[in-house]
Amino acid sequence: MTLALAPSDRPFLPRGVRLAADKVRGGAVLLCPEKAIALDAIGEAILSLVDGSRSFEDIVAGLAAAYDAPAEQIAGDVQRFLAGLRARMYLAVRP
Repeated sequence: MTLALAPSDRPFLPRGVRLAADKVRGGAVLLCPEKAIALDAIGEAILSLVDGSRSFEDIVAGLAAAYDAPAEQIAGDVQRFLAGLRARMYLAVRP
């Protein structure tokens, strides 16, 4: 199994993992079993689009449009971020 997402893969946060507001420091955190991961603005922007219904390709297109950036560059950055979460089992994928 490869950790890389295909364009049609639909990533989602598995049971026990969720995006939440960090009321103490501001911003957002990814809450996982026995762990909280502080997110920067980019991580928050990516995960705000991860809902299980959008494909990887849709997420990249949405971010490219929102930030007026080349989709190819966005795709590489998003791929690395999501593959890292997937390696730690903080992200799952539906084909």
